[in-house]
Amino acid sequence: MVGLGPTDATPSVVVKFVSAGAAACIADLLTFPLDTAKVRLQIQGEERASAAAGEGPAVKYRGVFGTISTMVRTEGPRSIYSGLVAGLQRQMSFASVRIGLYDSVKQFYTEGADQTGIGSRLLAGCTTGAMAVAFAQPTDVVKVRFQAQARSPGQARRYSGTIDAYKTIAKEEGIKGLWRGTAPNVARNAIVNCTELVTYDLMKDALLSSTPLTDNLPCHFVCAFGAGLCTTVIASPVDVVKTRYMNAAPGLYSSVLNCATAMMTKEGPFAFYKGFMPSFLRLGSWNVMMFVTYEQLKRAMMANCLNVLYGFPW
Repeated sequence: MVGLGPTDATPSVVVKFVSAGAAACIADLLTFPLDTAKVRLQIQGEERASAAAGEGPAVKYRGVFGTISTMVRTEGPRSIYSGLVAGLQRQMSFASVRIGLYDSVKQFYTEGADQTGIGSRLLAGCTTGAMAVAFAQPTDVVKVRFQAQARSPGQARRYSGTIDAYKTIAKEEGIKGLWRGTAPNVARNAIVNCTELVTYDLMKDALLSSTPLTDNLPCHFVCAFGAGLCTTVIASPVDVVKTRYMNAAPGLYSSVLNCATAMMTKEGPFAFYKGFMPSFLRLGSWNVMMFVTYEQLKRAMMANCLNVLYGFPW
């Protein structure tokens, strides 16, 4: 079983845009608990500090599945999907831009040349990653806030719903609050996008040219897994700082650099790799599901378009 084969027609920008957003949402639905566990582990040192200051009890999390188990036991099963609505909103606006427009931006930088250098690929990844943050930053802020808030009995929840979160943040912190952490998010997503898409791109080219693999599911699976591993190793430090800064109470950190410095001073260098295992489990599985689904959706949409326009059979 290799899925749908490549179509003769090249997918259009619209097909790639829609396919990327839909594939990312499907991947998010299946891997969201891992992402929530990652966020809880990343902010754990910060929550302990709050508990020491008398701002409420801190639950200690251990490992990926231990975190998920603790959340289900203390907050209920729905807690592991807290922020899912904002997460899906984020993927529809974010993945559509950073992934769906990648090939078009890459062609723009190479001016249609047959050979694409790694510099052009990296530049395209940085560009679409930064563009995506400009569209999706408020959804990312709300998603992180929901994932970070515990549902402890007797403790008031920070936000009652997704719309309430957008309204409350804008009211209490101003419109700038919805774009809180934009700088580290731009840095993170430039790194993630470059590593993820360029690694997938290069691995796919290498496998197709030097191995018996064809442009089908096995090739897509291997490339996506490799992209997930490389991305986790490179992007984890920036991701942890971004999560801490986005979730922090107003005034806790004066800047992104201050957040990173406080982490290094109080918790040491390993703090930048907190939640590494859930990050890898999430990014690895997310990449596999997203890229495999993305490739299949592009082909299905193009095959359907050809069938409608020319009466071609599937």
